[in-house]
Amino acid sequence: MTVMEERTLPQPPPDTTPATSTPAPTPDTTRTRLAELHLIRELAHDGPAPGATEQQHARGKLTARERIELLLDPGSFTEVEALRRHRATGFGLEARRPYTDGVVTGWGTVHGRTVFVYAHDFRIFGGALGEAHATKIHKVMDLALAAGAPLVSLNDGAGARIQEGVSALAGYGGIFTRNVAASGVLPQISVMLGPCAGGAAYSPALTDFVFMVRGISQMFITGPDVVRTVTGEQVSQDGLGGADVHADVSGVAAAAYDDEVSCLEDVRHLLSLLPDNNRELPPYESPSDDPDRRCEALLDLVPAEPNQAYDIHRVIEEIVDDGDFFEVQATWATNLLCALARLDGHVVGVVANQPSSTAGVLDIAASEKGARFVQFCDAFNIPLVTLVDVPGFLPGVGQEHAGIIRHGAKLLYAYCNATVPRISLVLRKAYGGAYIVMDSRSIGADLALAWPTNEIAVMGAEGAANVVFRREIAAADDPEAVRERRIKEYKSELMHPYYAAERGLVDDVIDPRDTRAVLVRALAMLRAKHADLPSRKHGNQPV
Repeated sequence: MTVMEERTLPQPPPDTTPATSTPAPTPDTTRTRLAELHLIRELAHDGPAPGATEQQHARGKLTARERIELLLDPGSFTEVEALRRHRATGFGLEARRPYTDGVVTGWGTVHGRTVFVYAHDFRIFGGALGEAHATKIHKVMDLALAAGAPLVSLNDGAGARIQEGVSALAGYGGIFTRNVAASGVLPQISVMLGPCAGGAAYSPALTDFVFMVRGISQMFITGPDVVRTVTGEQVSQDGLGGADVHADVSGVAAAAYDDEVSCLEDVRHLLSLLPDNNRELPPYESPSDDPDRRCEALLDLVPAEPNQAYDIHRVIEEIVDDGDFFEVQATWATNLLCALARLDGHVVGVVANQPSSTAGVLDIAASEKGARFVQFCDAFNIPLVTLVDVPGFLPGVGQEHAGIIRHGAKLLYAYCNATVPRISLVLRKAYGGAYIVMDSRSIGADLALAWPTNEIAVMGAEGAANVVFRREIAAADDPEAVRERRIKEYKSELMHPYYAAERGLVDDVIDPRDTRAVLVRALAMLRAKHADLPSRKHGNQPV
């Protein structure tokens, strides 16, 4: 990161002598050595000057250790390299050598399962990354990969430590390499609890989920000062890269929160739904919800009229265990919903069109959101349930010029490449290429189901009649009457609910009230699914 970027970020208080000094030698006995060790550990635990913690709290932020205590089960944290100190010289660094070097690393448990964690300590060098600091992070990332356990980073740092020069930058390279090596192998979660600027922002971007807290966390490649100098645009740090910007506009953040406590509670919840690694299944929880429970409310939640809007959240609540699900990127690309939930105690990934947001149409943002989620579920052995009610891809010059073909292909590629159990259910309309992309039978869904309100077709009846019978309609004495007659004819012949079932493109048309029971039984049948992939280094998916 540049010096100019560094100046836009808040600076930590200076370190004091007690935090950087090793206790004077004492006579060599086990007890005196033990006392010396306890003193050093206290220095490492307490951090720099007493006022530093108060200053951190005054900023509305918790300390690194307070955050770790909230994330992990009580008393479960084991710290590694707590006594690590940097060995850099110049610019006064030789006189400032605090223990931990500004990052707390180790492991503990979340709901009894091992999780690795590192947390920047903003009180020390502003959490800036130096050589020793980076080496500690490399160590805990290597341990997570070796142990096969999730990795959570609690980010609150001012970027690379400028005084250490290129050695600090090289530390980021080691982190990025390990992020990529662990991708699809371990769940990786980044929690943004402070500033993250320049190259530092790319590590969170490489992880599976990014959580942010309003008012205290920002992410950007170039800070407001640089933006103002280069483009003349005036913008605040929050306006450029705050939590709501990345949750609502850019799609970088999975969620934004008002405080650290609720944020870390949701991180714990998410971890309870994820496997330790790609070789294991997600954790099972004994359900209290009857797997054969009939969903009477579904008869009224989804209107039979294809143009009427409804909220897909309520449909999912009726189907999944206890109505509970964890939605990711809920405020970005709201026309597609992606969530983790349980069916009969087993974790599933749910992808669903949202008719209450732009009619549930697929566009560039929704395609990217869905593709990323499908790939994640496939990597970590999470079955996919796709609820389809889609009128097509969003038309328009802007979408075409921005690459809807390329971006839409990402979702198509993700589904085609997924080997986990896949079930699609057409609730209502499913038109054109969007029907194919939303995990249709023709691209490999293991089971394709439909409600009796389904309309599977190339396009809606009105549009189809206008295309197929345009000359007849134009030449008629009463064009509207002919149009209406042809629309009814097209619907009766090609859009009735059983047309796709008669041709084997839908495995069954089910009573909506039986949806939960049917999905539970189907997923139980598919639980042992195994698929062999062709031998290749990797595919060349659209990016």
